[in-house]
Amino acid sequence: MKAMVLTRFGGPDSFELRDLPDPRPGPRQVRVAVHATSINPLDCQIRRGDYADQVELPAIIGHDVSGVVDQIGSDVTEFSVGDEVYYTSRIFGGPGSYAEYHVADVDIVARKPVNLSHAEAASVSLVGVTVWEGLVERARLKVTETVLIHGGAGGVGAIAVQVAKAIGAQVLATARGSDAALVEGLGASAVIDFEREDYVDAVNCLTDGRGVDVVLDTIGRDTLSRSPRILREDGRVVTLVDSATPQNLIDAWGRNATYHFVFSRQNGSKLDALTRLLERGLVVPQVGLELPLDEVARAHARSEEGRLKGKIVLRVRS
Repeated sequence: MKAMVLTRFGGPDSFELRDLPDPRPGPRQVRVAVHATSINPLDCQIRRGDYADQVELPAIIGHDVSGVVDQIGSDVTEFSVGDEVYYTSRIFGGPGSYAEYHVADVDIVARKPVNLSHAEAASVSLVGVTVWEGLVERARLKVTETVLIHGGAGGVGAIAVQVAKAIGAQVLATARGSDAALVEGLGASAVIDFEREDYVDAVNCLTDGRGVDVVLDTIGRDTLSRSPRILREDGRVVTLVDSATPQNLIDAWGRNATYHFVFSRQNGSKLDALTRLLERGLVVPQVGLELPLDEVARAHARSEEGRLKGKIVLRVRS
């Protein structure tokens, strides 16, 4: 098979196209002919060397898969050859998705939503699982509650806005002013231009000082320490961003706040739940750019620019 292999830690040009042996599935695994994968911030972090202790080079990275099952292990009954599936590969758990074939344990695989193309499905698997774990399983966001989603136009944020809206919550979001119409179209009732407004002041104004029940942090920086200023009593903060900078959380104590630090765990049941929203049209993937697999360097460079709306998808098969 052909694969884009990370040969060194560094810039977007650190990949090399190689011919590698086709993988074979184990007893409780499936082999998938990959049709599409996508770029996530985690991919760029791995490429730069942020997780050098957990990645042995050379390595195939990448975490989103949409494709067709072409081999099944001896003990697999859940899937058959020819099934269209999507999933997120194990993080730091073996070869990734920048390749023509990928082998996965059956427990992380889900059937692809029937109304999505492979490109659309690949764009939503990791971000979708992350949002589901953050908003549904950790924050337990409820109907009539209010949530602030930081980075509403980003890859995670765009899905989070739609999932929160589908739950029945009131959604506030931060974004650039130029992206406000997009984020409102996804379901946000108000968009705060973070380049022109302080979100603490804006949220308190929008809620008449009552604040929000949940904050979803996709940006990091000082969000952990400032979130209690907009939280209601017993509010929840969910962060998807690791930070080495100490933050003072004394204000969280006064709100009886709960903090959740999410590093998403893969399983097919989360995707099955997301699929129901996708097939009903309550969540619509946001694909901003499609490129062939061998242009992964360009894809990483565009991702790190941070200006593109929607996910960057890599086409592996037409």
